[in-house]
Amino acid sequence: MPHHHHRRLLSVALGCLLGLAGARAGAQTIETVPGMPPVPNPANLYSETAAGKLAAAVADALPRAYVPNRQSNDVYVIDTTTLKVVDKFKVGINPQHVVPSWDLKTLWVTNNAEGRTDGSLTPIDPKTGKPGKSIAVDDPYNMYFSPDGRSAIVVAEALKRLDLRDPETMALQSSIATPQCAGINHADFAIDGRFAIFTCEFQKGLVKVDLVERKVLGYLTLSKGGMPQDIRVSPDGAVFYVADMHADGVFVVDGASFKEIGIIPTGVAPHGLYPSRDGTRLYVANRGTHAIRGKPKGKGTVAVIDFATRKVETTWPIPGGGSPDMGNVSVDGKQLWLSGRFDDVVYVIDTASGAVTKIPVGKEPHGLALWPQPGRYSLGHTGNMR
Repeated sequence: MPHHHHRRLLSVALGCLLGLAGARAGAQTIETVPGMPPVPNPANLYSETAAGKLAAAVADALPRAYVPNRQSNDVYVIDTTTLKVVDKFKVGINPQHVVPSWDLKTLWVTNNAEGRTDGSLTPIDPKTGKPGKSIAVDDPYNMYFSPDGRSAIVVAEALKRLDLRDPETMALQSSIATPQCAGINHADFAIDGRFAIFTCEFQKGLVKVDLVERKVLGYLTLSKGGMPQDIRVSPDGAVFYVADMHADGVFVVDGASFKEIGIIPTGVAPHGLYPSRDGTRLYVANRGTHAIRGKPKGKGTVAVIDFATRKVETTWPIPGGGSPDMGNVSVDGKQLWLSGRFDDVVYVIDTASGAVTKIPVGKEPHGLALWPQPGRYSLGHTGNMR
């Protein structure tokens, strides 16, 4: 039999197998951008971040929560098994978020040095829990990674731009200016990796960015929007949920048409958004105050949105008041960890009962990262895993 005929038979057989797999998933295959890992289940892009699905790259990672304290310029390290603070170390000026790298091997602390010019990124080795030498980087308020892993996307908030950098050395590759997006800060990505939507905190809207052509596709002003914060894509990739601190709710935005299609009231000042491990719910951290620098013991709660109905199914109060901000879900999905921004604590919330445990940390804790996290790769922020 000629070789080419052999190859064709093989490819037909493979195609049949892949077709069966696609049919079982109940949806068409998603054609991702080159270099981006495939989407195994188009109905749930969070399928690979399910409880316990840990990659080989995180096998030796210590079970820790890394808490950046914006005012005390340090990171507290909490052992997630004992809930005890086991270490703390100084980093750069105004650490905002702890960001897992695309390859899951490094955690980056984004120190944006507000109002100054000495911003930096501090690497942490998750196998030892210790920091390395900081790298000078312009205004790194937040950081994401391109779905193909080729670029770190540093969100230079004060400069209204995205800086694409080498994901290891942080050498500048190129920049995307976002002049009509004051306060650019949080993002999430299309199911196929072709675009990202970033929130514009001080411009009451969003910006859509083409990640292939590396250019702005357009801006959207939210109807009752005042201060959009975190953003998360739905499991099927169709819509994006946008927490808005002034609208006291989460906007629903169609990703393809880039149009607002609704709002879900959630509580006072929604800020952080985290999908549950089974991909059925979205946890909404309501910070409890519209002020950027709030007081302790605010009206903080956590609302739980059902992805299927787009309704709040339950709301958990913070006993005695509080300010839940940013964090993530534990490996097994049984806990939601959030920083208490104006209360100088971390909340560990039982996702079955809503019971809250508080752990004292440094001054003004912000974007804490739990590590390890399930998933094949990280798109950044505090563990936007896929």
